[in-house]
Amino acid sequence: MIKIEHLKKEYPDVTPLKDVSVEINEGDVIAVIGPSGTGKSTLLRCINLLEKPTAGRIWIGEDEITDSRCDVCRIRQRMGMVFQSFNLFGHMTAIENIMFSPVDLKGMSRQEAYDKGMALLRMVGLAEKALSYPDELSGGQKQRVAIARTLAMDPEIILLDEPTSALDPTTVDEVQAVIRALSKSGKTMMIVTHSMHLARAISNRVFYMDQGGIYEEGTPEQIFDCPQKELTRRFVKKLRVLELHVDTPDFDFIGAGSEIDRYCMQNEIFDRTRYHIRLVIEELVQQILLPRMPEPHIRVVIEHAVEEENTTVTVSYGGEAFDPRTTDNELSLKMLEGMAEEISCSYDPEAAQQNKVLVRLSPYSRKA
Repeated sequence: MIKIEHLKKEYPDVTPLKDVSVEINEGDVIAVIGPSGTGKSTLLRCINLLEKPTAGRIWIGEDEITDSRCDVCRIRQRMGMVFQSFNLFGHMTAIENIMFSPVDLKGMSRQEAYDKGMALLRMVGLAEKALSYPDELSGGQKQRVAIARTLAMDPEIILLDEPTSALDPTTVDEVQAVIRALSKSGKTMMIVTHSMHLARAISNRVFYMDQGGIYEEGTPEQIFDCPQKELTRRFVKKLRVLELHVDTPDFDFIGAGSEIDRYCMQNEIFDRTRYHIRLVIEELVQQILLPRMPEPHIRVVIEHAVEEENTTVTVSYGGEAFDPRTTDNELSLKMLEGMAEEISCSYDPEAAQQNKVLVRLSPYSRKA
């Protein structure tokens, strides 16, 4: 249905899409997720050429729409797009907004367009608003009219660009209910969304976008339950991350402590947890590891899961296998074990930093 090869989109100051190649099958419902600024909306806009790609090729069925000879207007009639900002004509009623394109572009009679439009308004629960103007509708109602307008053209492909992001929280559910119903229609869909619940509920494939492309893709179960790549895991688990790199025996631990304090304050991490994070670094890195390493290369990753309020500190370092639990520094080890729910160690001779120690902080480090 949609084939993309080496798609690139470049602006003067940023390149959101560096190299995207993917195939989307007929009937696929694709949820596109990822941090802001990673090219999610740009990808959708390139697919219907609202944005002209800098490089690469795109096919819709047998038609290469990036070919200068392609009749783009004809291809666009096979695709419907729902935007964040509704884009309804303010001087037209809801039913007139829905009737406009079928009459103007497809030559449908006004009666036929009206009948179809009313059926679509009933489908989205707004038949009684047929004669209302956009400024008489709530944000959620406007978006439902916009979805009905898109469906009026019988598109083979539906692109939805963050359709609930501009809505009041009280109206999000009504639009999501329409999108869930639409996802069962058999049409090919791509939706950019920040709602992980919606993405999981409606899609059969999920694209996580980062670093200029599709960083990881898979089924909703694969992406949300068992992500394989680090950035995906951080995003779907809503992890707040701070990294420190200790690369000298004279590392500025005082400055690092201030950085940890700011990180904890920004992420509303409780004071006792903050204290234990600093203690892990002091006892494990300063007291146990550094004395063994005249030229240290130690990576410290602090991860705080917002929803579960769980915090882990992972410390990676090179050299021969060394388990800190075998250290002669019994006092530091005792302090580590006293604050940790779990301490696990692993050694991978193929890794850049072969040793990895994970310290999961005890539940009592959370605020009661």
